[in-house]
Amino acid sequence: MSDHVLVVDDEQRIVDLAKMYIEQEGYRVTSATDGVTALDMISNENPALVVLDLMLPGMDGLEVCRRVRSTSDVPIIMLTARSDDIDKIVGLELGADDYLTKPFNPRELVARIKAILRRSDRKSAQDSRPITIGNLTIHPDRRSVTVDNESVDLRMKEFDLLQTLAENIGMVFSRERLLDVVWGYNFAGETRTVDVHIAHLRHKLKKMTPSIETVWGVGYKLVAE
Repeated sequence: MSDHVLVVDDEQRIVDLAKMYIEQEGYRVTSATDGVTALDMISNENPALVVLDLMLPGMDGLEVCRRVRSTSDVPIIMLTARSDDIDKIVGLELGADDYLTKPFNPRELVARIKAILRRSDRKSAQDSRPITIGNLTIHPDRRSVTVDNESVDLRMKEFDLLQTLAENIGMVFSRERLLDVVWGYNFAGETRTVDVHIAHLRHKLKKMTPSIETVWGVGYKLVAE
C-alpha cells in the first residue's frame, strides 16, 4: 500500500496543485481545509506525513501542530505565506519537521516529502543494538532514550539528531551536514532548524553525562565526559 499524505490548506488551488504532484510520485493523498477536520483525519486515518498550512480558519496550523505532537510523531511539513523567521522557529519548536514558504515549487514539496519518508524508512530498518555513552542509552529499534535509566521523551527529529551524533561520538558535524544526514536533503541556508533542535536536546537531556558541544564556526559534536 502506498504511503498516505494528508494536505491541509484552505486554498483549494494549493490543495489541487500539491495533490497532483504528490500523487504523480505514487502516494495516496487526502485533504482537509480546516484545523479541526485535520485533527480528526490525523487521528482516524494515521497518515504517513502531513503537509500543514499555517493560516487556517478556526484553528491555525501552529495549534494543530501542537495538538498533534501531544499524541503523535507523524512527520509535519508546515506551509507559511509569511517569510518571517519567527513563524518558522515557532513551528519547529512546536514539532514541525520542515517548512516551505508560499509560493513554493511543488517539485520542492515532493522532494521534501520523499526525503522525510525515505529517512523514516531507513531508520525503521537499521541496526537495533543499543548505543550507550555514559549514562545515556539509545535504543534504535524502540526509538527510545534513557538517562540514568529514566525515559526521556524526544520528538522524531530530536531522536534522529541525537542518534546521528551518538553514532559518531567526537565527530564534528556542520549544521549543513546535519541537515543533509538527519533531514535527508540539502536544506542550505536554513541552519536555524538544527540550532532549534539542538537547544531542545540540551534542555531535555541536561542530566546526561555525554554533552553536546558547540564548535564555534563549524557545528556540533557529542563528547563523552
